Amino acid sequence: MASLLPTTFVYAEKADDLAKLIAFARGLGEKVNVLFIGDDESTRECVNLGADCVYCFAPQEGVIAEDYAASFAAIIKEAGANALVLLASSKRAKAIAARLGVTLKAGVISDALSLAIENNTVIATHQVYGGLAHAKAEIRSPYAIATVGSALDVEAIKDAPNAPVVQSAFIAPAHTLKVLARKPKQGSTVDLGKAHCVVGVGRGFAKADDIALASALAKALQGEVGCSRPIAEGEGWMEHDRYIGVSGVTLGADVYVAVGISGQIQHMVGVDRAKIIVGINKDKNAPIFNMVDYGIVGDLYKVLPALTAKLGG
Repeated sequence: MASLLPTTFVYAEKADDLAKLIAFARGLGEKVNVLFIGDDESTRECVNLGADCVYCFAPQEGVIAEDYAASFAAIIKEAGANALVLLASSKRAKAIAARLGVTLKAGVISDALSLAIENNTVIATHQVYGGLAHAKAEIRSPYAIATVGSALDVEAIKDAPNAPVVQSAFIAPAHTLKVLARKPKQGSTVDLGKAHCVVGVGRGFAKADDIALASALAKALQGEVGCSRPIAEGEGWMEHDRYIGVSGVTLGADVYVAVGISGQIQHMVGVDRAKIIVGINKDKNAPIFNMVDYGIVGDLYKVLPALTAKLGG
């Protein structure tokens, strides 16, 4: 029997990622509260997204986000003995989830594909065996924690009234990590999980300069460019943020165009939520053609310029 938990807490590193997370949480908890680390200006972006309350923690000099887990746990415990905590998936969020799991003695699911509440128990679907299969897991502890990707199939709540903001105190953990230095992240910043159209680059591209062909098509489609794992981690031609697959980004795009990609399962699990998948490969026997809605057998060096020109690019 489907039901709602008394309270759901949500956390994201950026206010931009909270809107869909709050809407998703509305289907799981009677009350939805936000846990947020940010200044007053950033917090103001969180108040009208549909939450019941925003617990704001002012940034502490030299303190990393993981060290706020003790502070989050105190707020969660105050709300009651039964709650679900959802975190927008990232390396940092997973570290926070692990700490919360220990502090709250809670079960933790990483990268949940779906969540439901049955008889006051959280039921989560997640990938196993490197994405080869999906498994259902029950979190039977009073507190449950899950990280979820950005490809949530929900509509953000619009024109919601402003939620009250509670300025919350930072509780230092027993053991802290000391920040020794900070340096800017190299490369471009992109969130492929939110892109409506993505062109994927695979090993069919002979050299890095040829990725410009995919970029031109993506521009004509008003989309973004992503890649398979060998392009990001093997060749180093693209940033890791653009790697699509089981240990990379999961897409929620309307259209995904896979170019020069064979269709290995480790890549395809990252695109299974795309509404339409198009495959372009010169090998008519490539596995990708068993998983696409539309396929083009041809040389990408001829197909991409033709498609781009047809689209007015």
